[in-house]
Amino acid sequence: MKILVLNAGSSSQKSCLYEITEDSKEPSQPLWSADINMPPQMTRSDRRSSLEQMLQTLWAGDRPVIADRSAIDAVGHRVVHGGQYYDQTTRIDAQVKSTIASLTPLAPAHNPANLEGIELVETLLGKQVPQFAVFDTAFHRQMPDAATIYPGPYDWIKTGIRRYGFHGISHEYCSDRAAQLLGRDLKELRLINCHLGNGCSLAAIESGISIDTTMGFTPLEGLMMGTRSGSIDPGILIYLMRERGYDGITLDRLLNQESGLKGLSGVSHDLREIQRAIEADNQRAKLAWDVYIHRIRSGIGAMLIGLGGLDALIFTAGVGEHQPAVRSAVCAGLGFLGVVIDETLNRSGRGDRDIATADSPVRILVIQTQEDWQIAKNCWDSLH
Repeated sequence: MKILVLNAGSSSQKSCLYEITEDSKEPSQPLWSADINMPPQMTRSDRRSSLEQMLQTLWAGDRPVIADRSAIDAVGHRVVHGGQYYDQTTRIDAQVKSTIASLTPLAPAHNPANLEGIELVETLLGKQVPQFAVFDTAFHRQMPDAATIYPGPYDWIKTGIRRYGFHGISHEYCSDRAAQLLGRDLKELRLINCHLGNGCSLAAIESGISIDTTMGFTPLEGLMMGTRSGSIDPGILIYLMRERGYDGITLDRLLNQESGLKGLSGVSHDLREIQRAIEADNQRAKLAWDVYIHRIRSGIGAMLIGLGGLDALIFTAGVGEHQPAVRSAVCAGLGFLGVVIDETLNRSGRGDRDIATADSPVRILVIQTQEDWQIAKNCWDSLH
């Protein structure tokens, strides 16, 4: 079965084509992939035209991958926000499209782009080709109320103000992959997955189910990130509004674009540049690094309490996969929890691997997250 995956970001559109069979147990390389930039200032018409041209390279052009568009059996879309409505991969119909649109205020940069892809596929492939929404929030929908409800007015619950969590597709993939690498049943594992990229989140996963995570009502809550602040005292926002006249637009820009590693360091959101600045004795860069690591370690502690123990600590996404210094700093001093990193393994090797010492009670895994593969696999599972 050939499954097309569309993964729309706020300023990009990634797409790939997988061929999956009953024997597809581990991730495979896509038959085709493409990635185009779609800046927010592009018109809806231009975005649609760019996406259409990209998809048509599958069956037309100099090097087509399939003979005809009819070879595509199903299409999976990463949809950022499913609200309280969806806890699993869902076949798209008119009602699902309407619900995704209604959740736009919760993901204004993403859900509209997801809908554009859904509507274009209907035009190009026809409504008879099944399309599925794979929600980034769905993996966290089984979290207990104690982990999802904010201690604000009770009316917040009725209006949907609660913790949803994000990066769910990545967290789901990494938990499944960890069980494969460890040769153990996922249902017997307690895992903490550290998704560390420009956006960062942790997830506590017990028996394959997310029981807690660091992101909340929006992806702004939780860990310090590339340009996002993560969790801060809400009283700071009240102070800035009352004493400095900040409005919602200003606060949004401040917290989402001018904070985190970039805001503290004054150098960049990129940890590689921050590390070079630290080597040049830049104290602001050193401060940003220290706060970043502290927040991750504190988050791991919070996740651990909910699990009551730990079988494996996982590092994934751009920073988690490619920054051994981050992995080393996060694991430093966690020997009392049974987390003992092998620095030789940490700083060498490629691909998915275990970098814990042989006698470490807790395994430390580096996993290349493959969200697109997980989307395709979820589509396959939904059709069988």
